[in-house]
Amino acid sequence: MNRPISVTLTLVMVLILTIWNLIKAWTALAWRGVLHEFSISLMPEITAAVSIIWVAIGLVLMWVILQKKVWSKKMLVGTATSYTVWFWSERIIWQNSQTNTMFAVSINIILLIIIFFATREAYERTTENSTVE
Repeated sequence: MNRPISVTLTLVMVLILTIWNLIKAWTALAWRGVLHEFSISLMPEITAAVSIIWVAIGLVLMWVILQKKVWSKKMLVGTATSYTVWFWSERIIWQNSQTNTMFAVSINIILLIIIFFATREAYERTTENSTVE
């Protein structure tokens, strides 16, 4: 398979976030007793359920990109935007705000820019190489 580097990087980012959410779900379920004992603000069951949903979305997104579906660009941008909104709403509403927010915002913006340009480049390459019969 000869994919553009932007598509490969996008697949790696999707894979990393999918694995991250899988680990997050497993940890929330495995350490459920400890998390309940320390009264965290978001119940571990909810964290695990949402993480499993993101794992499913990530797997579907990887499959769609690998199958070169026409609508994969829209799904990638929509998923990236939705994940960003979920990540920041979870962080602002339920987590401790003493973290380095500027660093997290910077990394998040950089990743969204990479996703935007990767999808744009991949879309332009597919439209340049397509022929009308």
